Amino acid sequence: MCRLLAYMGSPIQPEKLIYQPEHSLYIQSYKPKETVTTSVNADGVGIGWYDLQKDPKPFIYKNILPIWSDTNLPDLARYIESKCFLSHIRSATPGQETSLSNCQPFSHGNLLFTHNGFIENFRQTLYKPIRNYITDEIYQKIEGTTDSEHIFALFINELALVDGNLESALQNTLNTLIKLAKPYKIKVLANIIVSNGQQLVACRFAINATAPSLYWSNNALNMVNSVILASEPLFSGDWHSLVEKLIFSMGI
Repeated sequence: MCRLLAYMGSPIQPEKLIYQPEHSLYIQSYKPKETVTTSVNADGVGIGWYDLQKDPKPFIYKNILPIWSDTNLPDLARYIESKCFLSHIRSATPGQETSLSNCQPFSHGNLLFTHNGFIENFRQTLYKPIRNYITDEIYQKIEGTTDSEHIFALFINELALVDGNLESALQNTLNTLIKLAKPYKIKVLANIIVSNGQQLVACRFAINATAPSLYWSNNALNMVNSVILASEPLFSGDWHSLVEKLIFSMGI
């Protein structure tokens, strides 16, 4: 099962969270502690970050290699300095190919989006209902085959209906998933983190199952006015498990 990481606060180099901690995202790729469906996350890595002084749209780097085989990301993560970034290591759901278009974060306009979880029997259940629910314009923007990107498409669809309110769009996305999944009686696991560079919104959510782990910590490592969201605590300290079905939000 994928592992997520997000940061918002004073500018830092992403390597401080991706590589340096005792249980960093890098370590979680091959030695996770709280996954229930896989023991490695080897099907790709990605990072999206903001530099709002240069561009409101995020910058993105992805690779289909495992993070431990990516020789470019360590230097990039040391070079970048950002107030907000999202990172993701992928464990592909069987039947969903390893490709750049399936790697996360996904982006749309000024948005970054990551998802950890799955829709049970996605191709046989919610694949077509989701595509029927969203507008044709959003449908045309789907590039990959994952349930994750289809959930992002749902989010974009809902965002247009609430004047860009991230919290409302995320809540409505979850409500729509509940409605679409009900006839199929399937499991849906949907830990989600989304940002526009000025706000970070997240949820820990599941239907007919227990949601995957997701934690938050604020003002850690002497980073003032900051928050870290991670699938597993990166280091010992004051970490809080995100309450299921609660929308978490922070802005700068």
